[in-house]
Order: sequence, then structure tokens, then C-alpha cells
Amino acid sequence: MARARAPRRRRVESSPEQRLVDAALDLAARQGWRRTGLAEIAAAAGLKLHEAYALHRSKGSILRAFMRHVDTVVLEGAAAAAANESPRERLFETLMRRFDALKPHRAALGAILRESIGHPAAVLGLVPLRRSMVWMLEASGIATAGCRGRLITHATLGLYLAVLRVFLADDSADLARTMAALDRGLRRGEAFCRFAEGRSAGPRESTA
Repeated sequence: MARARAPRRRRVESSPEQRLVDAALDLAARQGWRRTGLAEIAAAAGLKLHEAYALHRSKGSILRAFMRHVDTVVLEGAAAAAANESPRERLFETLMRRFDALKPHRAALGAILRESIGHPAAVLGLVPLRRSMVWMLEASGIATAGCRGRLITHATLGLYLAVLRVFLADDSADLARTMAALDRGLRRGEAFCRFAEGRSAGPRESTA
């Protein structure tokens, strides 16, 4: 039996901001990040300088827009957690959706990260990335409020940055190496949390 032909989808034109982000990533992948200028990005996006300026006034601002786009893609794909899923399993699925969303832009990300090492502005990038991790945790049903939430957020950020290095070198079609590294990291984190909670809740040893 022949499958019914799917209805033809209308082509959705990219917004000027999306064209600007796409142009910046494409140029970064092809020629490096430091060599790419704002005027060049605007031209590649088909925008005049004043149009690009109205959207973003720096390359860092363009990257932050890209990160917000990735956050949105991941959050749109968030599904209701199954009753039998652990927090670790939910966070694993969420972060892998993020790596899947980043996969088409891996070459650009690699160039940007390599050329940002030692640059003072690179430190500022950790602030929006930490904010992204808050949303990743919340999408996984893990609360981020209070002192415990801040600790979990910082731990997740550290894990994400460690796995990101594996992801950038992972050329497998299914991101098998990335999945393995993320799973190992989450299991270690889960074991540490159980150990810490057990030590804090347990009776104190007598010194008498």
C-alpha cells in the first residue's frame, strides 16, 4: 500500500536576525571567528549596516541570540516526564536535545571556542550559558531555586562544558561518544549527591 503524500509545506523565510546569526556561524566555520567582522556578517546576511546594528551591536550579542535560539529549540522539544524516569534520565534527554540542536553548527562552535581562549569577553559568555543551564534543569523537572538549586546549576554547567569538548570532536552520526560522556558524568554526579545527602542526614560519629 502506497503511503499518502504529505502536504507540501510552505517555505518560511528567515527573519533578518536569523539570517544574521546564520551568516556569523557560517563565516566562523569557514574562516575563523577573529577574522570575521560585523560588516562582513551583515553583507553575508543581505543586510545593510544600519539594519544589522539595529539588531545586534557586537559579535557577542549575535552569539547570545544564537544561544537563545538553541534554548528555545530544546524547550520546544521538552515532553512531560514519565513517572518512572529519574531526574538523571530526564536531564540526559534534555542535554542531548541541546547537543542535537548544536550539531549542524559544530564547526563554527569549535572555531569560536578555540579563538576565544584567553579573551576577557569569553568569561562573560558563562553568564548566559549558566542561565541556559537553569532552563535545561527546569525543563527536566529539576528545581533551581535556593542554595541547592544554585549548586546544581553550577555542577550542571561544569558537566556541560566538559561534555562539550567531547561533542566538538565527536564525528559519529548518533553522537555516541557524547552520549557516553554525558551518561558517565551524570551518573557520577548522581552518586555524589546520594553520598552527600547520606552523610548530611546520618548520625555523627562519637569521638569519645
